[in-house]
Amino acid sequence: MTKREVLRKSMTNFKQDFEINKIEFSSNGLTSVQSEYFIAENWPIVYVLNNNGIKQAYVGETTDTNSRMFSHLQSKSKYHLNEAHFISSKKFNKSATLDIESNLIKYLHADGIFKLLNGNLGLVNHSYYQRDEYYSSLFREIWNSLIGKGIAQHSLEHISNSDLFKYSPYKSLSPDQRKNLMLIIDALLSDFKKSIFIEGGAGTGKTILAIFLFKLMLTSDEDFSYKEFGKDELEFINKVKQLKEKYPNPKMGLVIAMSSFRKTIKNVFKNIQGLNQNMVIGPSDLATSKYDILFVDEAHRLRKRVNLTNYASFDNTARALGLNPNKTNELEWTQMRSSKILYFYDPKQSIKPTDVNPEDFNEIKVNSNSKIIQLFSQFRSKGGNGYIQFVDDLLDQNIKDSKFRYNNKNFEVLLFENFREFVSELKSKNSKHQLCRFVAGYGWQWVSKNDKSKYDIVIEGLKFQWNHDNIEYISKDINAEQIGCIHTTQGYDLNYVGVIFGPEIILNPGTNKIEILQDNYYDVNGQNTITDINILKQYIINIYKTIMLRGILGCYLYICDEQLRNYFKKHVNLYCVNGENEVCDEKPLPAKIIPFENSVPLYSLKVAAGDFYLNESLPDQKFIIVPDDVMITKDHFACKITGNSMNKIVKDGEIALFKKYTGGSKNGLMVIAEYFDLQDIDFGSSYTFKEYYSQKAIHEESWHHEKIILKPKSYDDSYQDIVIDQDSINERDFRVIGIFDRVIE
Repeated sequence: MTKREVLRKSMTNFKQDFEINKIEFSSNGLTSVQSEYFIAENWPIVYVLNNNGIKQAYVGETTDTNSRMFSHLQSKSKYHLNEAHFISSKKFNKSATLDIESNLIKYLHADGIFKLLNGNLGLVNHSYYQRDEYYSSLFREIWNSLIGKGIAQHSLEHISNSDLFKYSPYKSLSPDQRKNLMLIIDALLSDFKKSIFIEGGAGTGKTILAIFLFKLMLTSDEDFSYKEFGKDELEFINKVKQLKEKYPNPKMGLVIAMSSFRKTIKNVFKNIQGLNQNMVIGPSDLATSKYDILFVDEAHRLRKRVNLTNYASFDNTARALGLNPNKTNELEWTQMRSSKILYFYDPKQSIKPTDVNPEDFNEIKVNSNSKIIQLFSQFRSKGGNGYIQFVDDLLDQNIKDSKFRYNNKNFEVLLFENFREFVSELKSKNSKHQLCRFVAGYGWQWVSKNDKSKYDIVIEGLKFQWNHDNIEYISKDINAEQIGCIHTTQGYDLNYVGVIFGPEIILNPGTNKIEILQDNYYDVNGQNTITDINILKQYIINIYKTIMLRGILGCYLYICDEQLRNYFKKHVNLYCVNGENEVCDEKPLPAKIIPFENSVPLYSLKVAAGDFYLNESLPDQKFIIVPDDVMITKDHFACKITGNSMNKIVKDGEIALFKKYTGGSKNGLMVIAEYFDLQDIDFGSSYTFKEYYSQKAIHEESWHHEKIILKPKSYDDSYQDIVIDQDSINERDFRVIGIFDRVIE
């Protein structure tokens, strides 16, 4: 039996690999399980403490069950919990229990049975041995067992598509998000900063960061976990403590101008311990209260008094604030009603004349009391930043290579010439993944608004109506039977989005430019007062860019104008049915290399000692593309592994991803090390790829390495340990360069 077959067989028998033991959460309950192996031997476990009556729970992990439970029993915030479920397995290690703990927090919160007492800091998301091959599937089985025990109720697939999961404050922050969180906290602590602009394109996690920080500021210190922050832990802990001291009981509001998205986030806040739906407000609510801190999400949708559907509400609020309705806007209201304002802002998502002008935002941004923080990493689309750039270049007609065609195995972008096939494929995706919706530009009148017997959009004999519900279209149109618009989809995540380019947008064959036919554009409030067709064009282009970025897994396109469709054909794969529904198209060109966004430097280990420098300036051809689902930083690099000394982990000839070592424990990790006295049998240089162990001599106030052991992980027993003595360590003949992340090719 091969190793793969053995692993597959073991993965079919999870019930032998873990146990869930339920006890009364009390001193007596703990006494009853003292002889259990996982407690007696201080084995790593994950646990859930809960009270089914008041529907509260706490999730944790520990290697010292007795001490941790005793501590919880003394806690004022947990003394009322009355059940404990201990999840144990002899296959558990510290990395696995941290990962399972984080996943349980994320999914139990979004499952909705319990409100969690956990703070939202410290959730981990790191790679470790067999995480994907074994432990991810093990977690699914643990979750299914928790459903059987009444601790959970929904499937993981259902939860993953829910708003409560997508907008949950229980998220593992990326390095980029952690860095920006620190910058935001610095600005909140400063007495000289009032306006904080967090800027980023669609899918960069603006809403998630807003909700995360909102929850953080209203969480008790007792429930914080700082495991995620590594070497910055002390600095971060101190900053959070300073934040708590500066704002011990802050009055905060989350302002959302769009009514549909505001209702969604209200429902999210209603299910988060310590938050409530009244904290999510519209701009008009600013007339009645002042705030210590305002969070303004989707700030680009704040309004001015132009083309409004409800002038009375706007005017009444302006007058209540002592302002002239004709000379104010909602941005000014936020400045008046809070001493600190966080604007989550993207000017490219401004889509109609009602939106506050970018110039008004810029007037605030240039002030010395403003701070601007940029978000770059893409968290929604599996297409990553490369897809975002492609959408910009495609609709701005800025693709320099006429033969370039977008292709990404993790994100499906297809152009349809047949509308029936377009509808059929999107509905098929919706049946498989759920949360797939049609969205169109305003190229059709809304005749069904007052007469549901009529249809708004008729293409190739298929009839559709615009969304029936302006507020909850996404959640209610579960069978993808209607067509949504920008106002009912902006801010939301979809698995697949089917975008219909209407008859209001064409490509002029004479000028070869994208143009707008204003007579075919039916958003009255989106065009009144616009006299410059180029301004209207930019709004409409922004609409299509925004809805093309709604999809997590893919974007399907149907274009009414033939000339515009022909332009898209040059750069987007064309759908057609050919045997197994393959895409009939020519082979795409390689993806453009963007250093440290979609690629990392590829180094050779067969180099002289001392010549291995990380993050030096390299030409593009020495960079290698990494998979889109792999998060990288400027500390990442790749090496081609030669030989078989580590073939249990990486096979001969495979390319492995590493991250520059910057400190911390290395025991048990796979590392690239440089040892000047060594000529590695595989690499023929002073570099080696091995598993790291060290033996330390610990004194009362200090410690030192006695020796370091570099172990092969090979099916070939002829490879021997490399032992580095204390003298070589002290003379700096040895150093660890990078920590293994994963195989990427």
